[in-house]
Amino acid sequence: MTIRSLVSRVIQQEDLNFLLTNRIPRQWLTRIMGRFSRIEHPLVRDLSIGIWKLFADLNLEEARQTRFVSLHDCFTRQLKEGARPVDADPAVLVSPCDAIVGAGGPVDGVRVIQAKGFPYTLLDLLDDPELVRAHVNGCYVTLRLTSSMYHRFHAPHDCRVEHLTYVSGDVWNVNPVALKRVKKLFCKNERAVIRTRLEANHQVVTLVPVAAVLVASIRLHFLDVLLHLRYRGPHRIACDARFRKGEEMGWFEHGSTIIVFAPPGYTLCDAVREGSVIRMGQPLMQPIGDRQDA
Repeated sequence: MTIRSLVSRVIQQEDLNFLLTNRIPRQWLTRIMGRFSRIEHPLVRDLSIGIWKLFADLNLEEARQTRFVSLHDCFTRQLKEGARPVDADPAVLVSPCDAIVGAGGPVDGVRVIQAKGFPYTLLDLLDDPELVRAHVNGCYVTLRLTSSMYHRFHAPHDCRVEHLTYVSGDVWNVNPVALKRVKKLFCKNERAVIRTRLEANHQVVTLVPVAAVLVASIRLHFLDVLLHLRYRGPHRIACDARFRKGEEMGWFEHGSTIIVFAPPGYTLCDAVREGSVIRMGQPLMQPIGDRQDA
């Protein structure tokens, strides 16, 4: 039996999976991992990336660079030019990241589904009554990045970032096992609530990058600070940053989750189904009435 198949068996045993990834000193391990991943030593780097490949389908063929100075450098790698074509349809909101699609669909008033039988409210997650009003009966989708995926995220459309709320919290694992066991998990974890306004129609689209165990750092191009567990700066920040559709907005220090919210009148594209894999730049949401096979 290979190491990967053994790990796969462990992952499939939900009780053990939950114990190993959540009943641990989550914040302490997350901080240690952040420091360890930045060690710039060839032996540490090569051994770390080698072990990572044993446990995950890590594909570096699309990476812009072929050598990395540290594990962190590999986590946050950029891709070759043209590796992620961006859908040009002006009506379509594209996926901001590579991900596995989680729960998504219409927002039921102010209620959103984390996993079957586990709802949460817009206010619980967004911590902003104005944003809640913008997304009542709107559309949402949960995008989960695995550890081996491309970790940078991009603008879903031509937009202006006008406000950010950083919410301090825990670092529960965000895998499906934890989502079925921890109520309002996304609302408990560290997260950034990024309010954007579309240039085309001035509607609000919100991105919520959520931190997780071993990852609680988010770098945004429009801020000169790193958002992480020890961040003690202002938690509500006015912004004025413009991005073109598909332009890079920032990155996670590791894998995690981004939840995308659109206003009423949008729906998920046909190919966006729970459990499917989506790449940055592929169609994610579109106006109701323009629905077609994506």
